[in-house]
This record gives sequence, C-alpha cells and structure tokens, in this order.
Amino acid sequence: MSGNRLKILAGLLVAVLVLLVGILIWWVTAGGEQTGPEALPASSPTAGSPVARPSLDSYREEREEMVDYQIKGRGVSDAEVLQAMNSVPRHEFVPADYLDLAYSDGPLPIGHGQTISQPYIVALMTELLDLEPGDRVLEIGTGSGYQAAVLAELGVEVYSVEIIPELAESARQLLDRMGYGQVQTLNADGYYGWEEHAPYDAIIVTAAPDHVPQPLVRQLKDGGRMVIPVGPVGWYQTLWLITKEHGEVEYHNQGGVQFVPLTGEH
Repeated sequence: MSGNRLKILAGLLVAVLVLLVGILIWWVTAGGEQTGPEALPASSPTAGSPVARPSLDSYREEREEMVDYQIKGRGVSDAEVLQAMNSVPRHEFVPADYLDLAYSDGPLPIGHGQTISQPYIVALMTELLDLEPGDRVLEIGTGSGYQAAVLAELGVEVYSVEIIPELAESARQLLDRMGYGQVQTLNADGYYGWEEHAPYDAIIVTAAPDHVPQPLVRQLKDGGRMVIPVGPVGWYQTLWLITKEHGEVEYHNQGGVQFVPLTGEH
C-alpha cells in the first residue's frame, strides 16, 4: 500500500474516532441528564410557579456549600439539622424568578409580602427546638413550605398554619408534590395556634408579632420549647427561646433578627 493511501486511511480513522468521541460526550452531558418533577402552575410569582425546574440534585453542590459555610460555619452543629438542610431542595420552594439565588445567604420574597427565611435562620431556629423523632411541632407561618419540609425531615409531626389563603394552597400542593404529605396544614390566623392538636412539644413562629401570643404559650406542652421573633413592625426584632417547666415560662434571648410581621386580627 502506497504512503498516500496510508495517510488517507489514517485520516479517515482519526475522523471516525473524533465523531464517536463527540457522540459520547453529547450523550453524557445531554442525553443522560435527569429532569426534576413538574412544577405546579400558579397565578402569581410564588414558589411553585410554572418553570422548567432543575432536578433535585442539580443544586447538590450549592446545598453542600450552603450547609458548610452559611450554617455549619456559623455554629449550628446538630447533625440531624445539618442533614435536613442538606436534604431539602430549597430551590423548589422559591419563585422561579429567584432560582439563581435559592442558596444565597439571605431571605427571598415568595409573594404576598412574605419571604422564605435565610437558610442560617431556618437551621438555627430548628436547632433551638431540640427536637426528637415523634415530637409534635406547631409552625406558625407556612409560607412556601420550606421550614415545614425541614422539620418533616427530622421525623416529627408537623402542624403548620398559614393566614394567607394563596400561600396556604400553594404550600399544600408543593409539600404533597415533594413527598411531605405527612405535614398537616391549616389556613387560619396563626396567632391563635391550632388548639385541636395541642399540646405541642415545640412551636416555631416564622413571622414577628409585637408581643408573645398567649394562645401559643398555653398550647406549649410542659417541658416544651418555643422559638419566636418578637418586636416592632419594620424594625429589628429579638429572637426568643421560650421554655415551659412545671408551668413556669422562661425567656432566653437569642439575638437580633428581622422578620416580616405576624398578620391577623389581634
């Protein structure tokens, strides 16, 4: 075989190999990609808006960084809480317009004047509750459902109250779609708690009243713990850990925070 023919044959073989490698790279990066669950339709830019959502693992690295730097790095050390924060796909609980900021170090708007809390604050408040599997927990302010999902990951019974009907409905649908159907939700004024299922081992309030609601204190089990921000509307509040022992209530200051106000007729 002449030298020219060998060169032509070698060139053809190289071209075929390049084509095969290109096809393999395309299949790995595009054809083999997993897609996430279908988004719920919504009439306003709230969590669950119709959008091509990424898969649950698309933001795995961002979640790990969020836990390592924003949460663990600030002193939250409860292993179960850290695992819960690493397990719940936060990007599913934020509006489509804020997907790129889903794991950022701050709160995000979810519509209707409400927010999804900063990841660190969610983890801190959850850790302060000192939960055990099987505990009964009342959440005031369902919002997008993110905090309720984190609590559910800890194996507790979650009862969540949301005053805004649209948020209550969208959170209910989203929690069901994400596999947190065991979370019980109610559209009502959270100031008055959810007496039907009281007493609670723990209560978490994710909006700030200007005083501690006494119905919530009454619904807290003896030996229970409540975490609640209290302070004036539109200003910094104080995060309180409230404990009840032998009927006596004690208040423990956890520092300054900023939450949306607890709304309702009270």
